[in-house]
Formats: sequence, structure tokens, C-alpha cells
Amino acid sequence: MCCRIYDIAVLTVAVCDVMTKRYDVAVVGGGPAGSSAALKVASAGLSCVVLEREPEIATTVRTSGVTWMDTVREFGIPDHYYNTIQNYGFCSPSNSVLIRDEAPGAAVLDVRQTYRWLARLAQDAGCTVSTGVAVQKASRDDLGVLLHCRVPTGTMEVSCKMAIDASGFGGILTKSLGLAPDWRRFGVGAEYELEASTVDPDTWWLMVGSMYSPAGYAWIFPTGSDTVRVGVGVAKPECVHHPRAILDRIMAGRIGPVAGLGHTKIIEYHYGLIPNGGIERRTAHDRILLVGDAAGQANPLVLEGIRYAIRFGRLAGQVASSALLAGDTSSRFLGQYEKQWRSVAESKIRSAYRIQNRWLSLNDAQWDDELRILGELHPDEFLDFVKADFGMSRWVRLAANHPRLAVRQLFGMIYRLK
Repeated sequence: MCCRIYDIAVLTVAVCDVMTKRYDVAVVGGGPAGSSAALKVASAGLSCVVLEREPEIATTVRTSGVTWMDTVREFGIPDHYYNTIQNYGFCSPSNSVLIRDEAPGAAVLDVRQTYRWLARLAQDAGCTVSTGVAVQKASRDDLGVLLHCRVPTGTMEVSCKMAIDASGFGGILTKSLGLAPDWRRFGVGAEYELEASTVDPDTWWLMVGSMYSPAGYAWIFPTGSDTVRVGVGVAKPECVHHPRAILDRIMAGRIGPVAGLGHTKIIEYHYGLIPNGGIERRTAHDRILLVGDAAGQANPLVLEGIRYAIRFGRLAGQVASSALLAGDTSSRFLGQYEKQWRSVAESKIRSAYRIQNRWLSLNDAQWDDELRILGELHPDEFLDFVKADFGMSRWVRLAANHPRLAVRQLFGMIYRLK
């Protein structure tokens, strides 16, 4: 009779002076996708470890933290971890619109505290969260997955029945196993978190056109009554410039809405990359799932994906748990994860990707016209648009509500892209 070597919760052994730890599931990456997946695995009574390369969860911030109030409510994010937004400014070189709402529809997260809160949820469910552990390479066999890691004291191996790659843009596990090529297109963002003497905490600004970003956009996202995040994102390979150089020019010249911030003092610098190529990767393989940025689960229109990371991270953890309890970690069984998340988001991501391609082709005069179109939208319509919530019935209703030909053409393009 063949014994199953992983039935005990956690086993640590030393082999040739290399420490080996065994778990049912290893999650690579301690961001929102990884912690959310780990929460569901641990809640199912399975042994799970999160391997995070930084010394603490969210030591480095790589995102502006924009999400939506329905996301905040869905996942129960504590209200002291975000600033609410109810007014949406959009400016181009010669035009600007300000869409005001009666209630908040968006939020800017305290990224560091939100990510640590998600990790604590996983820990409280029984998951081990190990920081300072850098996965360097991986291998698979019929028994599971073996991860070779660097730790402050040397090296460590983690052996598991299956692994979840939540390591972000780099996709460390995915690359090591040769499951996907490098991203062909991606966004690069540079951002300062600032103290500012004049802040409207209820209003964000998105800034487009050549003076703000030659292939992308700039932003002002308030995080409180006296702090904001000001950043620039560019699309690669379309833009050859580094976003920090553009950001520094905007700050030095006090260009556009930045002039209204008054005296500013830099608190932190943030830098990050996000996939920007639509749906490119398979996300379910034998004993392996991909989630979050590693899977390309991001909205290309405004390059945000925290809501997808949490939602699909939880889905990945649920499917992984079901696979282990059923004794089947094949790509066939795990494929239900891919089928379910794509049914929710694939058409929206593809449509947003094509709208983004259109935006990247606009010159300054065309951007001025685009803002006139967007300025006609009601707040909830505007949010649906930037969220890439392109439900067919919703957009048919919106097109009927906006008789202007340009608006109807924009909506019509969305239909054709679906």
C-alpha cells in the first residue's frame, strides 16, 4: 500500500543540511491575492503557507490603492483603512470635467494596512505567513511541487501538494516552471505620497494628454485630509520615458491640478508594474494556479486590480481546497477556477483593453473631445465606465439615455468589442 506523505498538517525535516517544510498548499506572494487564497485554504482545514520575499507584508507599496466602494463593502475592509471619493475630476490639456456624486463610489486604500489586515485574516484561519522567504526556483513531479527558497539564514525547501502563484507582475513560480512568457505589454507607474497644504479629500483627478503622460495618464488620489498620492503611469512598450521623470516634471512645474495642492512634502516614493495585455495566460495547470497580477487579472483601462486579486484569490483558494479534498490536482479539475473567473471578468477585461488601445492613439485635441463625452455621464455611469463594468444590458440602457452621437458611438464600440 502506498502511503500519502502529506497527511499531517506540517512536517519539518532536515535533508543534507537543507530544511524542508511540507504543506498542503504553498502560496507564493503575500499581497491581496495570496492572502485571500490562503484564507480559503486554511479555512478548509488544510495546511497552508504564504511565502513573502519582503521582511514584512507590504514593506514596499507598488500600487496607488484605488478601488471601489462596492469592493470595500463586499470584503468588509475596515473603514479606517481607506479614504472615500465621491467627486471625479478628469482633465486634458485644454479641457476638464468634474463629475460630482451625492455619495462615495470609490475609495483610496491605505495599501500597507489593508494588505496586512488580509494577511492577518489568513493567519487567524490557521495559515502560516512566512516573510523574508524568496522563492528562487520550482519543480513539479507526480507528488506535488518543490520550491527552493532563500531565507536570511541560508536556504529552505518547501514541498507541497499544489502551489498558487500570487507573486504579482514577476510571476516567480510561473516563470520558473516555464508556464508563460514575459508580459508583452505592461503598465509602469511612479508615485509620490505627499503631505499637501490644500487637499480636497473627496475628489480625485485623472490627467490625460501629452503634458501629463505621452502614453497613459497621471493622477491625484487623496488618502486623507492632508495627504495625497500623485503619480504617472505609462504603457510599455508604447512609451520610452520613465514615469518618474514625467512625474518630477509635473511636480516641478505645478502642472494642472497639482498647482492646487499648495505646499507639498514627499513622504514616500512608490513604483510598480502591472500587466496590460488583456488575457494572455492560462491560469490553471497541474498542481498550479495563477491569481492576481501573475494571472493578468487587471483592468487595463485605469490599471487597477485589487478587487480582482481579492475576489479571484478567494476563488483560487476554494478550488484548490476542493481539489485537494477530492484527491485530484490535475489541470482538468483545477480548470473550473479558470472557467469561473473568466466568466466574470474576461469579456470586461478584453473590452477595456481595446478601449485603452483607442485612448493610447488619441492626440491632445481628441482627448479634449473625449472629455466632453465623459462629462455627459452621470456619476454611476462614469464609475461603471472606468471600472470596465461593461454589462450589455447596462450599456444598452446608458446609450438610450445619451442621444449625442459621440456617446452612442462610444457605447456602440463597446458592444462590438464584446
